[in-house]
Amino acid sequence: MASEDTPAERREITVRRAPKYVPFLILGGLVGVIVAAVIAFALPGDPSYEPSSVFGFFLVLFGAGGVILGAIVALLLDRLSVRRAEHAVVEAVPEEAPGNETDDGEDSGAAAGRQS
Repeated sequence: MASEDTPAERREITVRRAPKYVPFLILGGLVGVIVAAVIAFALPGDPSYEPSSVFGFFLVLFGAGGVILGAIVALLLDRLSVRRAEHAVVEAVPEEAPGNETDDGEDSGAAAGRQS
C-alpha cells in the first residue's frame, strides 16, 4: 500500500540509435583485404616481387586504412544519431512485493529454477 501513496519518479532521457563500431571496423578491414588482393594478384606487377609478398605489404597498408575509414564512417553516423535524438519522459514503476506476484499462466517455477 505504501507504494501507491508515493509518487512515481519521472526522469527525462535521450533516445537515439547509435551504430555499433565493431562491424564497421571489421567491414573496413575486409574491404582493405579485398583491395589488397585485387592489387596484388589481378594487376600486372614488377616480376622481381612475388605476388604473395606484394599482397602481404598491401594487406597491412589497405587493411589498416580500411579499419580507419570504417571508424570514420561509424563516427559520422554516430554524430548524425546525436542530431536525430529524441527526448522522452519515463516514469519508474515500483516493484511488487515478492508475496504479491500474479500468475500470468506461465510456469514460473521452472523459470526460477533456471536462474543462476
